[in-house]
Amino acid sequence: MSIMITDECINCGACEPECPNNAIYEGGAQWRWADGTALKEVEMDGGTVVSGVAPQTPISDEYYYIVSDKCTECVGFHEEPQCAAVCPVDCCVDDPDYRETEDALLKKKEWLHAEA
Repeated sequence: MSIMITDECINCGACEPECPNNAIYEGGAQWRWADGTALKEVEMDGGTVVSGVAPQTPISDEYYYIVSDKCTECVGFHEEPQCAAVCPVDCCVDDPDYRETEDALLKKKEWLHAEA
């Protein structure tokens, strides 16, 4: 599964530097696949290929957000999701829309960081 940031976020930014995949962005900020990863390009559903450095549309304009496709819940890096560990208001929670096994999260980590 992935972690999500709820609308209770106070925009403190404590979570952003803790993410080993650079999956957390400030509200309104464009994100990139290549940020904090080894991805040069990504094949999307439908076969479209996107450059890793191409800016992507922000998921939230109001508060920090997590790009689910880059989130590995810190599996392979830490014992627990670091964003949740440092969040002062406990708004980094499991995202019920993105359920993944530990094995799938490890494979995602390998893909993001070209470890395979």
